[in-house]
Amino acid sequence: MGINISEIDDWQQLRSLRLQSLRTDPQAFGGTLEQEEMFSDLEWQKLLNTMVYLSADIDGVDVALMSVEKVKGDFGATCWVGGCWVAPEYRGKGVMRAFMSYVDQHAGDKGWEVQGLGVWDDNFSAITVYEKLGFVAKGAPQASTRVPGKFYQRMIRCSTIS
Repeated sequence: MGINISEIDDWQQLRSLRLQSLRTDPQAFGGTLEQEEMFSDLEWQKLLNTMVYLSADIDGVDVALMSVEKVKGDFGATCWVGGCWVAPEYRGKGVMRAFMSYVDQHAGDKGWEVQGLGVWDDNFSAITVYEKLGFVAKGAPQASTRVPGKFYQRMIRCSTIS
């Protein structure tokens, strides 16, 4: 079973993966299925141009999604990783490790040397995965502006390849 990581250049693929992630794990994201199902084709096309979206496929089947946005962020982050999702039947098979390997391989030319992300502070399984990938919690949990009453933990990781 080989995991292939690629940059998404098709807005329909992005829409399909994002909506699948919201259907499967709505509690994991700031966005909602109801809101994002209403996006027009043009909105999805514009969204695709705002940052790099990565997909993972196994045996030709899309199984995961992640975004990487170049920023000057908290705690020295040069990019922000977001929207991380792996289809439940493919969790624990190294998909997130493959994503981060891709980020490491392209860190120098894309300015992704220090990765930041936010994870709900009660999503202990995701926090454990991020820690195994080298992310470290930084600062106190922050109140979400998108989901009242929820808090997210910022985590930072330095690329392992220069």
